[in-house]
Amino acid sequence: MKNKTELATKFAHLGRPPAGLGTSVSHPVTRASTLLFEKAEDLYRNDIRGYGRHGTAVHDALAELFTELEGGVGALLYPSGVAALTGPILSIVKPGDHILLTDSAYGPTRSFCQTFLKRMNIETTFYNPRVGAGIAELIKENTSLILLESPGSLTFEIQDIPAIAQAAKARGITTLIDNTWSAGITLSPLPMGINISIHAATKYFGGHSDVMYGAAVFADRARYKKAQQTAKQLGNASSPDDAYQILRGFRSVLPRFRQQEATALALAKWLMTRDEVQQVLHPAVTDHPDHELWKRDFTGSGCLFSVVLQPLTDADVLKFIDNLNLFGIGYSYGGFESLAIHCDPQLRRNCAAPLRGPLVRFACGLEAMSDLKSDIEQSLATVF
Repeated sequence: MKNKTELATKFAHLGRPPAGLGTSVSHPVTRASTLLFEKAEDLYRNDIRGYGRHGTAVHDALAELFTELEGGVGALLYPSGVAALTGPILSIVKPGDHILLTDSAYGPTRSFCQTFLKRMNIETTFYNPRVGAGIAELIKENTSLILLESPGSLTFEIQDIPAIAQAAKARGITTLIDNTWSAGITLSPLPMGINISIHAATKYFGGHSDVMYGAAVFADRARYKKAQQTAKQLGNASSPDDAYQILRGFRSVLPRFRQQEATALALAKWLMTRDEVQQVLHPAVTDHPDHELWKRDFTGSGCLFSVVLQPLTDADVLKFIDNLNLFGIGYSYGGFESLAIHCDPQLRRNCAAPLRGPLVRFACGLEAMSDLKSDIEQSLATVF
């Protein structure tokens, strides 16, 4: 369990240049492709950076912070959250393999497995996110990877992470989790036995909806080195300017996250009292089916949750979204502005309990909770 004050102090001080006479508080941005050397033999050394694609001091500082956040042995940086997922996956799988993917997974992860990996003759089985230790029964001789996401990005099921990690470890299978929802602040999956933790840093760490970025943090050096080699072979690189913005976002992520987390929970609890709402899908509310698992494994929640509205026509659901004034209509979350999206049709094959009603997902920004509440209330009145 992370100490909040300690984490805040680390975020403020790690990854900064040592103080000197007039040293800048943050690393300056270095923009370079070619790096020059005094001696020809230095071009082929493995202990120094040889080319701009391999990063800068800003990238090093950012990787240090992500490593510290998750308690890993190292972190790799990517130009987007999707790249942070697909890069490590490609470092693990090979043609003929089988992977297990939670049915509650992020849409681009599903698409990557069903198209790109399928062309590589890699089979994907979608599993019920509430399967827990039962995952062992789905493992095949050629299973090489289990992909988790807790909670799910639309339907918010909480997975039994330690049980799945234990079953995977017993068979020598790599586990990878998309940990974006918690920002690594309220969930620490690596100590639970997960091998790789992924962040779409675009969201909380960007914080302003103006930069895309991703990171993968590794629990062991062997998988880290293999993914690092794959990243180099695939030409993975990210802009130093983007890395700088994410590093800057790290400095203020905790107070922003805490405000958004509190707003989302307060809004979710209020929506539970509304007759227009059948169900609130937020693991921190007591009637969530996975609330006890959430209490066991998490130290808090996040800014994102969904609601199942009472039956409406598709046109009225869209009208509800359109009539919101403070919630933008767009993907992502973790920025300063609130967002709302219509999540139907629900791309789920193996859910524990199908939802009976339109699904709407809210992402809470930094606006006052009272204003967001009033906005939802006036929009509900236009369709009910």
